[in-house]
Amino acid sequence: MSATVSFPVPSASAHGPRTVTLSYAREGSGEPLLLLHGIGHHRQAWDPVVHILAAEREVISVDLPGFGDSPALPDGLRHDLPTTTATLGALCEALEIERPHVAGNSLGGLLALELGRARLVRSVTALSPAGFWTQAERRYAFGVLQAMRAVARRTPLPVVEQLSRTAAGRTVLTSTIYARPGRRASEAVVAETLALARATGFEETLRAGVDVRFTDDITGIPVTVAWGSKDRLLIPRQGVRAKRVLPRARLVRLPGCGHVPMNDDPALVARVILDGSR
Repeated sequence: MSATVSFPVPSASAHGPRTVTLSYAREGSGEPLLLLHGIGHHRQAWDPVVHILAAEREVISVDLPGFGDSPALPDGLRHDLPTTTATLGALCEALEIERPHVAGNSLGGLLALELGRARLVRSVTALSPAGFWTQAERRYAFGVLQAMRAVARRTPLPVVEQLSRTAAGRTVLTSTIYARPGRRASEAVVAETLALARATGFEETLRAGVDVRFTDDITGIPVTVAWGSKDRLLIPRQGVRAKRVLPRARLVRLPGCGHVPMNDDPALVARVILDGSR
């Protein structure tokens, strides 16, 4: 069941902490597992795997600030990595979740690693995480994301709905992030296209990522990095780079999966997350 929660987050402003509101869904039972989506997406990106995970975990899927049903951060808070990491830590406190497991995709994978580095979680699973790129690879990925955003904003809703009704149309709309776009439900394609078009935090979040690279090892907790073999946005060789930065991490290949692998192979992705959060 979806809900919203408001809570204070420290601010550098002279006016003190700012109140942040985030939308989330919570289901299942067991040890808590926080799910974080990528830039321009929403928490429903995890829908293909939530029911599998919820059989063994209490799953909390979150709309990041400025995405999905969560409003942008208030004045005085930036959509950068430190602020968003602190916001997620404050969210866990507000929900009375002590050191959850965390799994994230793309931007969410980078945030999951940051939460692990800050010792705020008990395990990390990062699916095609951002932050292991060269500058050329980052410029390419950001260019693709900006183009996707422009198409989503300019395409009339009736056209999106019409395209979503066929596998070929879903391929046109989503083949950049899915290796098997025909498997995505038509209503999900419409919803995520609208989420990308309406994401109030998109531009600021993208700008804040220009100089971001993840360069610190994480010790003391299990870390899994998984990469789709057909990732067209953050190319798979970045996973090898991640393994050099995180030598203790388990590096997993996701055969036949794209950048957002949860829909391409839900059973495999769920197993990787569950195995990484024992």
